[in-house]
Amino acid sequence: MTATYNARPGAKPGTVARARFVRMSATKARAVLDLIRGTEVRRAEEILRFSERDAALVIGKLLRSAVANAEHNDDQIGDDLVVSACFADEGRTIRRFRPRAKGRATRIRKRTCHITIVVSRMTEEQLERRRNRQTARPTSRAPRRAGQEAAEESTGRTRRRRSRKPGGTEAEASRPTPPSSGRRAEEQPAQPEAGGDVEAGGPPAAGASGAHAPAVDQTAVDAAVETSDKEEER
Repeated sequence: MTATYNARPGAKPGTVARARFVRMSATKARAVLDLIRGTEVRRAEEILRFSERDAALVIGKLLRSAVANAEHNDDQIGDDLVVSACFADEGRTIRRFRPRAKGRATRIRKRTCHITIVVSRMTEEQLERRRNRQTARPTSRAPRRAGQEAAEESTGRTRRRRSRKPGGTEAEASRPTPPSSGRRAEEQPAQPEAGGDVEAGGPPAAGASGAHAPAVDQTAVDAAVETSDKEEER
């Protein structure tokens, strides 16, 4: 149902929608109506969507009906509407009886209510405040994402700066130091340089070259040279 609502004194006109003989008590409906009174239509729909009360389903349908009436009958814009008034009146009470002990009967009261929602256009001040909020809010995620990337980059530079040691580069600071033992270093024989020629002892074994060539004992080489010289003198 649609009409120009101006029944109460001092109330501004608007578009009304009514739901009559709703099978719930007026007290339960008023608890939900208090949440959306005076709010914007889109905000009221969000509140009703996440409300856990059963009355929110009926009131949500009635609110969409009021918005549709304002758009099709009064040429209003749905996003510019506000819930100017909403209330619930008691309806007819249906009486039933339940049998109890000793032949008695207990009365059951099934309450009903009439729910009314009135929507009207927001004032110019309210529209201006909403425009200011939308202007201040970023239209897309691109500016916010750019700010996050800049913050992450700044944090990364700070961490790299802290990890550097004085007098060295970042690669040197991050390079792990291999464990060394003085005893092992003394016991390990000296190895010839990669690609160097061996004075004695024959050619290197096949497949061994460079850093993988076997170690040569210099003392043994000198002893072999002296032995060959003595044999030649004889």
